[in-house]
Parts: sequence; C-alpha cells; structure tokens
Amino acid sequence: MQRHPLLAAHQLAWGPSKDKLIIRDVGLSIEAGDRLAIIGPNGAGKSTLLRCLYRNLRPLKGSVLFDGNDLWSIAPREVARRIAVVLQETPGDFPFSVRDIVMMGRIPHRKGVGRWSDEDHDATAASLARLDLLSLASRRFSSLSGGEKQRVLVARALAQTPEVIILDEPTNHLDIRHQLEVLALLKTLDLTIVTTLHDINFVADFATHVAVIHAGRASGYGTPDDVLTTQQITAAFGVSAEIHHTGGNTARRFTFSLQS
Repeated sequence: MQRHPLLAAHQLAWGPSKDKLIIRDVGLSIEAGDRLAIIGPNGAGKSTLLRCLYRNLRPLKGSVLFDGNDLWSIAPREVARRIAVVLQETPGDFPFSVRDIVMMGRIPHRKGVGRWSDEDHDATAASLARLDLLSLASRRFSSLSGGEKQRVLVARALAQTPEVIILDEPTNHLDIRHQLEVLALLKTLDLTIVTTLHDINFVADFATHVAVIHAGRASGYGTPDDVLTTQQITAAFGVSAEIHHTGGNTARRFTFSLQS
C-alpha cells in the first residue's frame, strides 16, 4: 500500500486573479511528525501559503493534499477536526472567558447542540494546564495581554486534538521567556506542525524542515542544515549573514548585518 505524505502542496498558486498571483509553483511535502518552519521577508506570501494549507483559500492552480486526498474534497468538519489553526489575529471584545475560548476548540467534535461532554471538559482542562493558564481560566479573554492571548489560542488549538497544527507567527507578542516556552512545548507534541517564524535562530533550533518563500516562490526547501545557508538567507532577505558554530559544531547561531 502506497504511503502518502500527511500534507503536501503541488505546483500551488493563489492570488486575487490568475494574472496577479501572490504565490506560484510552490511545492512541499510534510510527513507525520515533521515541524516545518516557513520563512521569508514580509510580503513574500507566507500567510497566503498557510491559508491554502488550512483550506481557507482555494488554489487557483495546483493542489493541496491531506493524507493523499485533495483538501477540498474532504468535508469541512473533518478538516476542522484534523487541522487546527492559530492566527495572529485575536477574537474581538466578546464576553468570553479564557476557558470559553479554549473550549471552542472542541466545536468540531460536538454532536448536536447539547452540553459539552466529559471528553470536551477533560481536553480543555488539559490544554489550560499545559499552557499554564489554569489561574486565568475565569478571566475575560479581552482583558489579557497580547502574550497571554496568544497562549490561550495555542491552548484552544491543542484542545482540538488535531493531527496538524498550523501557526502564523506563534511567538508574536510574546516576551522572550514565553517565546521559548511555546516553541519548547510545540516540540514535545506528537503532532505535525507548520508555522511561520521570523527569528532564524528559533527556526534552526525548532524546525525539522524549512521552506523559504521569496517573491511568492519556494526558493529553498529541506532540512535546516541544507536550507539555512548564508547564500540562501542573503538572497531572500537582502542582508549579510554569518554562522557561528557552538557546542562542537552541533549547534549554530546566526548574526545579521546590512549589506554594504
């Protein structure tokens, strides 16, 4: 029996029209358990690519396959059960508590309009505990700081118990401690993860695979060792990059400067 990648894009293209494509000819293949970091300059098409991968934007060309099936042939409810999404945008000023927001991750699993099940409550409590949010569970979501809101949205995604979690800049608005904690947590999950990240050093430590999006195309795809080269970074971001090896050449740190 042929084994399919869990999530794949083939010659993917999307834009407001066929003559105004934001991304084009993008290809990538993600196996179960992979952690893919998508990097590139602002406006390169990273968020557009994510929206295609979680079935928000229908490709104008090419396809997105989930477990070998066209993503748009799968029922929306099933996609919502299997793929969770954490966006940079946060819900508006609605009178929801932190627990309410996290519980919303269970909506794709609900049957009818009855009460939440014991499984729903257990998954919500576990997600709150894992993101260190139990003390905030009764707080109104809108009263939280930006970093606290981001942690709540990650907890909501975990409560969904998905196979894939897609995150758009999950470390945005977080202080350094919580940036490191969220990425460390994501690394422990038995999930396939796709995320955009700006910090190249975070990418080098976190990702099993990296995709570089530049001018709407995937200019590099592979392991961090293969993709995070000075040439690739300079071409994508227009900066000079230096690699510093630490720990007996088993770890790397990047520094950057403007090109002269």
